Amino acid sequence: MVKEDGQISFKLVQLNDVYEIAPLSGGKYGGMARVAHVVDSIKKVEPNTYLFMAGDFLNPSLLGTLKIDGERVGGKQMIEVMNAMDFELVTFGNHEFDLKEADLQKRMDESNFYWTSANVFQNNEDGPRSFFFRRDNDTIYVPETYTLSITDADSTQVDVGFFGVTLPSNPQDFVYYADMYLEASSAYNTLQMQQTDVIIGLTHLKVEQDRELARRFPNISLIMGGHEHNNMLIPTANATIAKADANAKSVYIHTITYNTKTQQTAIDSHLMPIDEKTPSKPEVQVIVDKWNAVLETKIKEVIEDPNEVIYVAKTPLDGTDSANRSIQTNLGGIISEAMSQSFTTEVDGALINGGSMRLDDMLAGEVTSIDIFRVLPFGGGVLKVDMKGNLLKKVLDFGESKRGTGAYLQRHGFSQDTKGEWLLNQMEIEAEQVYTLAISDFLLKGFDIPFLIPENEGIVQIHEPDPKEPAFDIRNAVILFLKSDNQ
Repeated sequence: MVKEDGQISFKLVQLNDVYEIAPLSGGKYGGMARVAHVVDSIKKVEPNTYLFMAGDFLNPSLLGTLKIDGERVGGKQMIEVMNAMDFELVTFGNHEFDLKEADLQKRMDESNFYWTSANVFQNNEDGPRSFFFRRDNDTIYVPETYTLSITDADSTQVDVGFFGVTLPSNPQDFVYYADMYLEASSAYNTLQMQQTDVIIGLTHLKVEQDRELARRFPNISLIMGGHEHNNMLIPTANATIAKADANAKSVYIHTITYNTKTQQTAIDSHLMPIDEKTPSKPEVQVIVDKWNAVLETKIKEVIEDPNEVIYVAKTPLDGTDSANRSIQTNLGGIISEAMSQSFTTEVDGALINGGSMRLDDMLAGEVTSIDIFRVLPFGGGVLKVDMKGNLLKKVLDFGESKRGTGAYLQRHGFSQDTKGEWLLNQMEIEAEQVYTLAISDFLLKGFDIPFLIPENEGIVQIHEPDPKEPAFDIRNAVILFLKSDNQ
């Protein structure tokens, strides 16, 4: 029998903000089957290896928007893949709450892994309570902490405690966000009372919030975080904050060594890129291929070659939610300009709500047709609308007032003068003049801008696109525009 040496090592593999199960950019990076191969390879050397997701994995995704047998996929593909990969633990990201309450419950019930959250609760008639998932006829409430008891070959043991917190950036009627620091304090104190050897945060916060968490709770050794989409490793006075690249472009492999005699923890974090050189695990690839076949069938109804490179973005195109709901972006400019050119006759300008853009990521380098579907997964047509100037100014002002929400407008042809007055093609907008605009069909349904409906007296005429026009599907319009020499 090997004598216990008082030292134990284990590995934690961290992902965050993964929206697509398959590799992106024509297979150049990402892919969950590749991650599965990496994890299996590590486990052959270190059996005590565990896989974690720091939020944002059920939405947004192109696959998730598809309907099968009348029901939207809504993250089902990700749960199937993650179950096959043997994830240990996840926490909620803000995008998990994009799903309807019933759909989120289905995904949680389908999961084979555990969930943890200290500050996110489900609103009920009798007040907030923990979310739950059903497993083997049991109802398991999402705990504020989660503990792993790890033993190595010589019987050295360590208890590793985790807690999760999520930023309150996605308000929904069925979600109650408690104060992240107050609830983190409760979870932290619980783990300390349990005499947990190593305390680790699994968070979905802004990096400055992670820093504050590390400052407030000095016995946290590591924070595996999400929300930002670019990799970072930030040392603080006590903890290390780590975030991998979104969409599994990379994973963090944390090797943690704990000495039971000195109670000292050492952490070595290695960022591993996931790219075309990384093999795939066959069992997971089968699931990915199944869903890819569904996706390709649907996309080919609109575009012939989903993987065709249609544009090279030397400057990354900003598809992040925070930007497109707050400022005019280069990607929003491309989409709205493509809309303006999607008819056989000219229009004066174009408008689309920033919330229609669902990528929440950057597009850099080679852009394929399928990338445009990821940006605009719900599709829809472009309408040509004759609108009076007074209504147009009211629409523009409303969009500007909704900065930070999905109702903020991405525009083509519009600007503002030094006094903040709206201009269209550098000319003042006249109240009684009629302007012809390209508008996304969703925007004219009154969901984001309540008064922008066909019945509004400021709407003079609406032209529905012909199926042969690019405007018939906004994604096709953008793809054709990028393939042309116009951009």
